[in-house]
Amino acid sequence: MSSFDVLCANDSDLAQLRDNVRRFLTADRAAFGWRPTVDAWLGEWDETFSRRLADAGFVGLTIPTAYGGHGLSYLHRYVVTEELLASGAPVGAHWIADRQVAPALVAYGTEDQRRQLLPQIASGRFYLAIGMSEDIAGSDLAAAQCKATRTDDGWRISGTKLWTSGAHRAHRVVVLARTSRYDGAERHKGFSQFLVPPDRPGVTITPIIGMSGEHHFNEVTFDNVLVDDAAVLGKIGDGWQQITAELSFERSGPERFLSTAPLLLEIIRALGCHKDRHASAIVGRLMAKLISLRQLSLSVAATLTEGYDATNRAALVKDLGTRFEQESIELAAELAEEIESEGSTDDPIAGLLARARRHAPMFTLRGGTNEVLRGVVARGMGLR
Repeated sequence: MSSFDVLCANDSDLAQLRDNVRRFLTADRAAFGWRPTVDAWLGEWDETFSRRLADAGFVGLTIPTAYGGHGLSYLHRYVVTEELLASGAPVGAHWIADRQVAPALVAYGTEDQRRQLLPQIASGRFYLAIGMSEDIAGSDLAAAQCKATRTDDGWRISGTKLWTSGAHRAHRVVVLARTSRYDGAERHKGFSQFLVPPDRPGVTITPIIGMSGEHHFNEVTFDNVLVDDAAVLGKIGDGWQQITAELSFERSGPERFLSTAPLLLEIIRALGCHKDRHASAIVGRLMAKLISLRQLSLSVAATLTEGYDATNRAALVKDLGTRFEQESIELAAELAEEIESEGSTDDPIAGLLARARRHAPMFTLRGGTNEVLRGVVARGMGLR
């Protein structure tokens, strides 16, 4: 198979998987009535859907079979992810666990952690949140001040995490904490990760309600929270290296440019055989950018499948992809006006467009601000 064939993600094996996912989504939507929506991977939390998806074999694809998964590649997971996003399915419940925490457990977890948690993740019945950002540190994670102090009983965690998506529903929060004294000369050293149950004494979860009234984010405060050594993810002091690898999964996936896909697809369907040159030019511009971003994102999935580092390209996907998402909303609004001018009204388009505009400011912020990611790319290229 050529490298181009790999980037198409449509060989016989992947094509069959893609067809199976599409059949499942069509049948499930008909049976349970969920409606496609923009930014579903963040905003649509449906635990029953996650369980059905897992029971059908579409969660935990990269988890080894010994731990209840399917032992497949990141390209297989990419195909499933792409179809879920394009359909606007309500995937929020299992998303972070399957995308980000499962690979971390496979790479860094203890055998007990893998055997306890990975089968639950693969079953679509275990939900996790990521406690990285802080109000002072923002996207500069090396400035994080949350601390974990060694005691006779284990570790005492104190500090506050901000923008922690899904913490109010999660079974564990993966907390990045400083476990040794801050060194300005080597500020990335001395971090560790902990798997903290949110119902542990000393944990306070405060909702952050968006202007739309939606509740995705939270402020999570840890007040001298005690965890034992079994809660440590990976090695003490290796937290920075671990989160750098994890962020490649978080930043490079198709959710960084397909959050608005249900809106774009709905508009293109409504345009049908529309011959207007202006509308055709907009659609062509959107599709050209989308295809380019997809190829870049797929190349990261292929690199991760081969076990190599993809930090720089992952940061590029996130930067370019989320800017595309924001730009695509106003281009979609132009196309919607073309449809309306022909006397056609489409309530789904209006609803999707309104939601997209509400969510647009978040696209370039979550997963690290784009300004910070450009610094990551520049350093990776050897620039100052």
